[in-house]
Amino acid sequence: MPNPPEESLTTRGLAARVGYSVQQVRDLERLGVIPPAVRAANGYRQFGASHLTALRVYRAMAAALGPVPARALVPGLVAGTVAEAAERIDVLHAELAAERARVKEALRALDVALAEADEVFTAEDALSIGELAQALGVRPSALRHWEREGLVRPVRTPTTAASRTYGATAITEARIVAALRAGGYGIPAISVLIERVRARSGPAEVRDVLAARLADLTRRSVALLAAAGHVHDLLVDRTDAAPAD
Repeated sequence: MPNPPEESLTTRGLAARVGYSVQQVRDLERLGVIPPAVRAANGYRQFGASHLTALRVYRAMAAALGPVPARALVPGLVAGTVAEAAERIDVLHAELAAERARVKEALRALDVALAEADEVFTAEDALSIGELAQALGVRPSALRHWEREGLVRPVRTPTTAASRTYGATAITEARIVAALRAGGYGIPAISVLIERVRARSGPAEVRDVLAARLADLTRRSVALLAAAGHVHDLLVDRTDAAPAD
């Protein structure tokens, strides 16, 4: 029994299926997010099931990653091989897992920094720039950069302006900055939070910021699982269409 003819959709009909505008569909076709449309004799675009599947993949990926990363990713899924598409999806899951691990480590580092800030601190406990960099797992140049940005305030030895000593406050600040940098935060955002920490109003807020980042990663992971169903449809269609060996 012959297969039923594939449904033909106009640009407007395809847009309506996924809740996009006609212009959005045209833009996504131009960017390679969906395959090129077939042109009818009258010049109008005609779309089919493969276009609808690709558009659903993009919509789901945009929910998981954001529109800009999705526009960069989906053309490769549409035009590449099945093996390439599967590898890219594996990388996405690994990237989310790695970022989640960094944020969790940032939360642990923040808790340690705040707990140790209350301990009795003597001059003998002060650290040099090399010692603190080693303790934080960063380069000394990172500590110098944070100092220039006003994030960390070491004490300068009077005998030489090049010598820095990190006391309790500076060590705590450096640990918080390292925690936030590990969580993916930029210098401007960290500067605001450090000022709040110095005003005794910020540690809980810093923790809330990192917790919110962790919650967003969970949301993205779940959204990526939802997208996987549409990606599966895309790859199965391509596998079915591939010639047998």
